[in-house]
Amino acid sequence: MKVLMFGWEFPPHIAGGLGTACYGLTRGLAKNDVEVIFTVPKAYGDEDQRFTHIVNASDVELSVCGELSTSIEEREFWDKMTFIHIDSNMVPYISPEEFEVEQNEYKSRVERNEIEYGDSDVWKERYSFSGKYGANLMEEVARYAIIGAQVAKENEGKFDVIHAHDWLTYYAGIAAKRVSGKPLVVHMHATEYDRSGENVNQVVYDIERSGMAAADKVIAVSNLTRKIVIEKYNIHPDKVVTVHNAVRFADGGKVFESRGITDKIVTFLGRITYQKGPDYFVEAAAKVLQKVPNVHFVMAGSGDLFTHVVKRVAKLGIADRFHFTGFLKGDEVHRMFDMSDVYVMPSVSEPFGISPLEAMKSNVPVIISKQSGVAEVLEYALKVDYWDVDAMADAIYGLIEYPALSKMFSDKGLKEVTNLKWDKAAKEVKDVYESVIK
Repeated sequence: MKVLMFGWEFPPHIAGGLGTACYGLTRGLAKNDVEVIFTVPKAYGDEDQRFTHIVNASDVELSVCGELSTSIEEREFWDKMTFIHIDSNMVPYISPEEFEVEQNEYKSRVERNEIEYGDSDVWKERYSFSGKYGANLMEEVARYAIIGAQVAKENEGKFDVIHAHDWLTYYAGIAAKRVSGKPLVVHMHATEYDRSGENVNQVVYDIERSGMAAADKVIAVSNLTRKIVIEKYNIHPDKVVTVHNAVRFADGGKVFESRGITDKIVTFLGRITYQKGPDYFVEAAAKVLQKVPNVHFVMAGSGDLFTHVVKRVAKLGIADRFHFTGFLKGDEVHRMFDMSDVYVMPSVSEPFGISPLEAMKSNVPVIISKQSGVAEVLEYALKVDYWDVDAMADAIYGLIEYPALSKMFSDKGLKEVTNLKWDKAAKEVKDVYESVIK
């Protein structure tokens, strides 16, 4: 079986858990005899391609003038993308005037019968994607959809099913489906409701709903996410399948030096944004420090609430016991877990949550919010409501003050998480593929 897969990031160049999940899944699929062509907006050349073939969307040549010959169905698709306002022409690095000159020259050559209308060899261009989550993200999503169609054309007959990860790639998946006629599976790693609560970005919501409506199957990373997909997006329950994520660390992990302090270390690792509940971590930390002063709290990550959290830490008078590391990746994450005594994930709404699994894999006891998908698969994790800072503080206190309790959760947790393998998750994804292939 062969899959054309669309993602937005791939290790080692990641901004969160999506790239990590994509890597784990492609490794697992390879072990289940599934070949994957993985397309990303921007590849750097140092990606691990032992288990998948990486296609760099920035290297894909697009026949711009050939777009004039698209079918009525394809034009209807592009028309649906008009919600994205693009200030410049669709081909970067040339001026609007140069674009018009090229188009007029093309039309003149058609009229002189020098070429046929829709000749794909007239003018080819490449889009240079940043692959980031910056101000021009919507523009890149639109361009990625066009490239998605081109990648499907160039790989015609080389794949059986299309798989698109999260809203950024959904239109690319739809475009590939329109061009190839192959079934589409979309993967919902996080909904707009998870990211923004009830104050959803309507544009993102519309993309998510369009992607799931066009898909033959929707994979949700937890039953929590599946429930949101069905109730908030009106997707038929029979169409939505839950496949829980798994965890892995790179083979042959490094042994890190001693942390050099005797105080306990309690860690938060994730985006410092509303969804991840950093405020609740800070409030719980303040309560713990009232009882146990020799504890260091670490907030590893970056995000839009960073300044707000720093100010709150200062106002609570705990700045000397609180440390901000910035965004961590790769061995830095491993080292942080290696130094930690407790890991806390107080997410307000977490579709799944891979970081607790990584912590448990490092033999660290974890505290997670009941509002997380990973709570569905873990028995040996302390679970609290994200808003209950008293319960969170009590859980932290118990794990740092009672060694036997901490050892029980770390030992049992390690055994539990070791059984959550990507090979198993990938087998379930393969079953989804087989259900949509005619």
